[in-house]
Amino acid sequence: MITIHTKEELKSITRTWQNERASVCLVPTMGYYHAGHEDLMRYGRTLADRLIVSLFVNPTQFSPSEDLDSYPRDHKRDTAIAEALGVDALFIPEPSDMYANDHATWVEVPEMGKLLCGAARPIHFRGVCTVCLKLFLLTKANYAVFGEKDWQQQAILRRMVRDLDVDISLHTRPTVRESDGLALSSRNVYLGSVERQEAPHIFKGLSLASSLVTQGETNAACLRDSVLQYWAKTIPHGRLDYLSVVDPESLAPLTEVTSPAIMACAIRLGTARLIDNILLPAPKRT
Repeated sequence: MITIHTKEELKSITRTWQNERASVCLVPTMGYYHAGHEDLMRYGRTLADRLIVSLFVNPTQFSPSEDLDSYPRDHKRDTAIAEALGVDALFIPEPSDMYANDHATWVEVPEMGKLLCGAARPIHFRGVCTVCLKLFLLTKANYAVFGEKDWQQQAILRRMVRDLDVDISLHTRPTVRESDGLALSSRNVYLGSVERQEAPHIFKGLSLASSLVTQGETNAACLRDSVLQYWAKTIPHGRLDYLSVVDPESLAPLTEVTSPAIMACAIRLGTARLIDNILLPAPKRT
């Protein structure tokens, strides 16, 4: 595995791969790897001749009050994991190499970026879109792989790729969870012992909504109320950021579940802000 730190090194490698007519898959990450990241890399390895992983805590997707400085990092461990999984190149740039001092160009999908997580993190998806497009262009990747836990992110990136005619195929992998249902996240290290005991109930509440749909409940407000009642009993230390039922592609809020829909949420437990979602099934037709 080659570890590279500058855009010029990356461009040189991708030119070589192009000359070899090798296909390329990109897995963008912020590091501190867990089994979810490992799944993305293993899957990416199956898609293309060359696999490149970016490891970059992107400052432009953090607001001044967020955890940019304290975000967990362990580059030595991450490098060993990437190499063991057959990554061809690990790209670890500095912010100064990714963004010029007078950087002034941004990419965003404004309306979708205001919804869900975007309400509390207004610049987040602008930063995500900008850095991902830069990575797509730098790596000349044919494929990129993301996780379903970040459903809003992948929906926005799909719209960006479609609207800008970016020649890349985006793939999404299922959320990897602990045995008790908690979605894996680098930020789970922020959880204290009591918060860790409560956190699995996030997904259990979403699963309750899914089971209610299979039983015939289609009203989004009723589904939301049922989940909130469950969480009030099981996550007493949680602070709700949002809980919404939305269209899987446009992220537009839904009042009725008439076809597969996403129920997405964000809950704060201590210093951790945990996101999760579930694909609600289409209701059975009688």
